[in-house]
Amino acid sequence: MIDQGDTAWMLTSTALVMLMTPGLALFYGGLVRSKNVLATMMQSFICLGIVSIIWVAYGYSLSFGTDIGGLIGNFKWLGLAGVGMEPGPYASTIPHLLFCAFQLMFAIITPALITGAFAERMKFSAFILFVVLWSTFVYLPVCHWVWGGGWLGSLGALDFAGGTVIHINSGTAALVAALVIGKRKGYKTLPIYPHNLTMTFLGASLLWFGWFGFNAGSALASDGTATLAFFTTQIATGTAALSWILTERIIRGKPTTLGAVSGAVAGLVAITPGAGFVGPGSAILIGLIAGILCYSAVLLKERLGYDDSLDVVAVHGIGGLWGALATGLFASFGAAGLFFGNAHQLFVQAIGALSAIAFSGIMTLLILLLIKSTIGLRVSEDSEVQGLDVSEHGETGYSLM
Repeated sequence: MIDQGDTAWMLTSTALVMLMTPGLALFYGGLVRSKNVLATMMQSFICLGIVSIIWVAYGYSLSFGTDIGGLIGNFKWLGLAGVGMEPGPYASTIPHLLFCAFQLMFAIITPALITGAFAERMKFSAFILFVVLWSTFVYLPVCHWVWGGGWLGSLGALDFAGGTVIHINSGTAALVAALVIGKRKGYKTLPIYPHNLTMTFLGASLLWFGWFGFNAGSALASDGTATLAFFTTQIATGTAALSWILTERIIRGKPTTLGAVSGAVAGLVAITPGAGFVGPGSAILIGLIAGILCYSAVLLKERLGYDDSLDVVAVHGIGGLWGALATGLFASFGAAGLFFGNAHQLFVQAIGALSAIAFSGIMTLLILLLIKSTIGLRVSEDSEVQGLDVSEHGETGYSLM
């Protein structure tokens, strides 16, 4: 039967996860140059509209409908037919439509995360097409594999709130996108700095706040598991922010505000797959390693020379991969990892991560090449120099008299 407490908590969690997408827009918007702030924020914000339509039309059904061969759901809930106020098969104490709405917010933010990799150079029309194709042919299948009754869930892969489905998936796509689209004009020859770190700080704060709905809400009830996920989220995030700036201080001499908020996001990403499976002590270790590991990945990007504008690969890809594997090491609530007597769980986690990397990488490449060969991916050189705010949207973020 419907439980009012669970329903109230899940309504709140759904709203919190929705807030993360505008938070991401602010986070990314502050990191680009002022001539691209609106275009960058627009890419995240418009996902709220595009993916919502996809989800209602066929996305929810393909993600959570009756399994077909372990790969995809069927069309039983096409147009949300049969998805109503009664409890559904995935949560017995909240309305089925509320579970659908909660999962929609996850589907929205995942393609929005990828935008940081190609910030300041993709055409808006190409971006719209990319979101439609990527959400349909990459996100929906991987979501079904893990959460909708697909083969990874059946194998026993643990992903409490989206380390594989969201962060490894989007991080892999970000790497492919950065390589296919190419570097920004003037990359490493001209100064390219964040134009408003206070905006980024605000965005990171909203992400941290919303992430409590992201992780604790994934318990799908107002219970002890939600409490555990809430607490481990806080612990890992704070620890990762600290470990990032300490590493930064050792290597570059000064801890930065950008490092603190980047470390916090890395910790949020890393704890996501295991939030409801690990204890507070394990959360500290996960966050500690996440800050060091993701900062090191940023430094490695600089050596390798690819232009992932806003470090999506380092933070979400590497952070998500570490989190997925760490769940296989530290799980002790509702499941057991390597350090609690179940070495097989780490093997399963590795299979899940590698499968998502391979599938997302190949499919993202095909989608980008298709768009490139039809309408084109990148704005003209003149438009890039002018800035996408003016060239793509005919407006500016700041008006100076």
